[in-house]
Amino acid sequence: MESKAELTLLLQQVEAWESEQKDLWFWEKIGRLPFVLLDKLTPRFLREKMGQALDEMMSYVDTGGQYLIQPDSICKRFEKVTDRSLTTEEIATLPIGTMDRVAGELRTTRSNFAKWQGATTGIGGIFTLAIDIPLLLGLSLKVLQEMAISYGYDPSSREERLFIIKCLQFSSSDIVGKKAILEELAAYSEPAKRDQVIAQLQGWREVVLTMTDNLGWKKLFQLIPIAGILFGAFLNKKTIEDVAETGMMLYKKRRILERLTT
Repeated sequence: MESKAELTLLLQQVEAWESEQKDLWFWEKIGRLPFVLLDKLTPRFLREKMGQALDEMMSYVDTGGQYLIQPDSICKRFEKVTDRSLTTEEIATLPIGTMDRVAGELRTTRSNFAKWQGATTGIGGIFTLAIDIPLLLGLSLKVLQEMAISYGYDPSSREERLFIIKCLQFSSSDIVGKKAILEELAAYSEPAKRDQVIAQLQGWREVVLTMTDNLGWKKLFQLIPIAGILFGAFLNKKTIEDVAETGMMLYKKRRILERLTT
């Protein structure tokens, strides 16, 4: 197990990453359109697909939906690294460096998969875009569940599913939104703070607005047949990279803080 000094250094690295989230990605800078204008530009079918995807996300928080993964696949990755059989509970006791290694491998694998998925669904432009949105959402939730297990947390619990949704929201928020979410999650392990986060998510309005604003307009570039291959590959890969990095950093921070207080 790491020493207090090592944990403090790791925490400083995560906090440095948090401070880097102060600037917007280029596509976000040119995409800060007024919501009314965005609504006019976005085809009806695309808004409907976004609505369906968000409905699935609500179901995920309540029941776990179809996105809950098998922890055994992640345990096997740790077995290759540690040369011993591990349970999900035992993963929580491993060095953070080992957790980072497995999480990093997952981030690379999943983002490459997302690239090919985006390229494939970008072939037909408007005709295949309807398939891409729910697939991308499902992969995002899957990746965040894998990040949870990689740092020793159980994504089958409702509390962790809520944390995962906040991670997903963080990855697609602007500067103001990211700052607010970091403050909300700063003491997520405290029951009182966690209850506040749960209460804020009851209406789902913030999640709907954030994801519609960020994801919906980007997918407009994918409506052009053939050219959608390049846009789809790039946007999907970037989306999953950001989602995975967010999960890694925020779960890593929780694990560090828990070890510093024990």
